Amino acid sequence: MELKVIKTQNPKQKPTGALGFGKYFTDHMFVMEYDDGKWHDARIQPYAPFTLDPSCSVFHYGQAVFEGTKAYRNKKGEIRLFRPRDNLERMNNSSDRICIPQIDVDFVLDALKQLVLLDSEWIPTDEGTSLYIRPSIIATESALGVHAAHSYKFFIILSPSGSYYAHGLEPVKLYVEEHYVRACIGGTGHHKVVGNYAASLKAGEKANALGYDQAMWLDSNEHKYVEEVGSMNIFFAFKDKVRTPALLGSILPGITRKSVIELLRDEGVEVEETRVAIKDVVEGAENGNLKEVFGTGTAAVVSPVGDFGYGGKDYVVGGGKMGELSRHIYDELTGIQTGRVPDRFGWVMRIK
Repeated sequence: MELKVIKTQNPKQKPTGALGFGKYFTDHMFVMEYDDGKWHDARIQPYAPFTLDPSCSVFHYGQAVFEGTKAYRNKKGEIRLFRPRDNLERMNNSSDRICIPQIDVDFVLDALKQLVLLDSEWIPTDEGTSLYIRPSIIATESALGVHAAHSYKFFIILSPSGSYYAHGLEPVKLYVEEHYVRACIGGTGHHKVVGNYAASLKAGEKANALGYDQAMWLDSNEHKYVEEVGSMNIFFAFKDKVRTPALLGSILPGITRKSVIELLRDEGVEVEETRVAIKDVVEGAENGNLKEVFGTGTAAVVSPVGDFGYGGKDYVVGGGKMGELSRHIYDELTGIQTGRVPDRFGWVMRIK
């Protein structure tokens, strides 16, 4: 398939000051459609709204997936992508779960590189900033009836962004949700489908109303085991080892999660992927065996947890401050992403 490039004739003004997260979008986007059993009409075009029929499948049956990765520009002028192939391969896994046709990872990866290079002047360079990359697929067939659609739209948009949280690396407060559940084994929790995020909103709003930043989910069956946080995977650094919930079918296999595990094990730190009981987390916070808690994800990279609320009581972790391990992981990952630290794992794809 040929890739067509249509450059904008009306460049937008680039943002100044604090960027926030996902508020601004670059001049161009990548788009292609699927009909009659194949993807076609691939192009980079000016960023613009889509026109969709009110009967469009995605509006009624939620058949949509998305991904998130980042591009960085360092002081040498290099433009670097962090594990983008992993994201596109995970997107195909998510698509398979809800009957969306597969994309050609190599073709889309090449298109992504060209898109980022075309809008490279939008990549911020301040500490903690990046160009956030959002690939998405939506079902576009104009027909009602519960079945897999026959037409789709794939697109990639770019957003110059700062910290995911307004308070940056300040520790977040988590609310352990005991009633609502995000996903169950056999459902779609293991995949990055849009419905997972809609299902998380109620608990997230509840947590915010109670003064917390995000909800921490428990398993859907027994409400005993920690699964993940609203927008992150979660890690618990106990005195003897680091523990993180195992991927049993209801937890998103995060690319940053995988990177943290590989990084720590390479440094000789014992990381156990297992079921983590909330009672063990509470006991660890009470007796001092729990040294740190931190979340991981593309948007925030590493987010330290200062305290969490469970059963009507708040528990402080690590004195409510960012711990040494969390800081080390953040520095190592962002260092690899930007080139400050050698990429001994081969995670970075340099495109300029």
